[in-house]
Amino acid sequence: MDKGFVIRAAGLLMVIQVLSRVLGYARDSVLQNFFGRSFVTDAFNAAFSIPDFIYNILIGGAISAAFIPVFSSYLAKGETRQAWRTSSIFSSWVLLLMIILLSLGYIFTEPLMGILTQYDASQMDLPVTLARITLIQALFMALSAIATGILQSKQHFTWPAIGVLLYNVCIILFGVLLVKPIESMWPGYGVAGFSIGVVIGAIMTLVVQIPTLKRVGFQYSPCLDTHDPGFRQMLKLILPVVIGLSVSQINMFVTQYLATGLDGGMLTALRTANRFMQLPIGVFATSIAVAIFPTMTQQASTGDYPELKRSIGMGLRTSFYMIIPSAVGLIMLREPIIRFLYEFSGEFTAHDTYITGQALLYYCIGLAAYGAILIALRGFYAIQNTLIPLLISVAAIIINVLFSVILVDPMGHCGLALAYSLAGIAQFLLLMYFLRRKIGQMGLRYMGKSLLQIVIACVVMALAVWGASELCVVVFGIETKIAQLLQVAVAVVVGVVVYIICTGWMRMEEFTMVKNMIKTRIQRRKANK
Repeated sequence: MDKGFVIRAAGLLMVIQVLSRVLGYARDSVLQNFFGRSFVTDAFNAAFSIPDFIYNILIGGAISAAFIPVFSSYLAKGETRQAWRTSSIFSSWVLLLMIILLSLGYIFTEPLMGILTQYDASQMDLPVTLARITLIQALFMALSAIATGILQSKQHFTWPAIGVLLYNVCIILFGVLLVKPIESMWPGYGVAGFSIGVVIGAIMTLVVQIPTLKRVGFQYSPCLDTHDPGFRQMLKLILPVVIGLSVSQINMFVTQYLATGLDGGMLTALRTANRFMQLPIGVFATSIAVAIFPTMTQQASTGDYPELKRSIGMGLRTSFYMIIPSAVGLIMLREPIIRFLYEFSGEFTAHDTYITGQALLYYCIGLAAYGAILIALRGFYAIQNTLIPLLISVAAIIINVLFSVILVDPMGHCGLALAYSLAGIAQFLLLMYFLRRKIGQMGLRYMGKSLLQIVIACVVMALAVWGASELCVVVFGIETKIAQLLQVAVAVVVGVVVYIICTGWMRMEEFTMVKNMIKTRIQRRKANK
């Protein structure tokens, strides 16, 4: 495996993911400062449940579980013509089924929203309207996902990631422009302006990938041939994933249903906190998993299992090295970060900050597990085994639903966040147990040593972050945005520096990898000058 390429690709994706997440928080901040943590923002979030379900069952897991492994295996064997033919058949079926399901979703939006929320008839107009607008974006996101799968198989990662940036930019831009009336131009669409931005953002996510698709020789011919061997192999891999994702939607639906039965705005608090939790996963774990996955599929297709196990082990250790301190940092700074990003007007209050921060605390308990799940899942996908992940995901959903129902009464929205974390931990442990049985030892003992070192470094880091944060409050206060920014920025910088010093002092291999990646980038920039 070319470690240098994987590190460079992962580094690039991390940078773009950071920018994407920052824009995502800006989008949420703008939305919540217009409408607060309220029924309106709950309705906006609930509106995504129907298009998200359609997207996920058709293509959500199909790209990584089936399309990339099969498409990459043809490319690795030099069977380029067959790769494009199978890609065309897959794309044609996705388009056909997406159009049918979106049409049905549009017709039956109201009864579906009645099942997925606890809103009464007088509250149903807004979520139904927003859902019907948002349905359109699912089609373009599906096409964009296929384009992304092709480009990643060809080792192109930049433009798919940039497309995600444009997605959030469009939501913010068109949301702000359309939310209020502008004389002689438009009457003002309220929160629906943000839904229109979602659709335009999805279109742009696809459009920016088209030039690179042409450069890699993209070929498409409409075809629905179900006898194609590559497509049949995809179906074998996809069907368990589709079933698993369909079951996993129960998880989201149950959380949404229970949250809409709590005080107004609790669904928004959970979604906001979950997005914070997803930041380290998207920036670190997803970037590592995406960068390493094509290499893993090639190693599996050629039967090079020793290298495959090294790739999985490296991915897991690197993910833990990045995500565990991120989780600790989010726990320590949950309220300062939320206060700085969201408290711009009276619509989002200090109480909203506290409520959202409590949800984030419980989500962070399972953060490292969810990051590691992305690596473990790709280990199964690389060996073209999707049945075991399916069964494990079903078990995890059952755990999540049971804990959600049990914990929602005594703990409210915090119980729903804790249930999500416990289910993630259980899913990761089960995945690792069965993956080890499939491919053998993956250096888990060495991983245990690495985890112990990370925990020690995180304890020292947490104390340093707490001290820096409290000192900033004493010196600067928290009344102004500048003071809030200083509190967050100083505490984050102190935490990062302390963590790096601790892991460097313990001579962790992960520290050396990150240091070498930074050195390589600096040397390349100097050479380019």
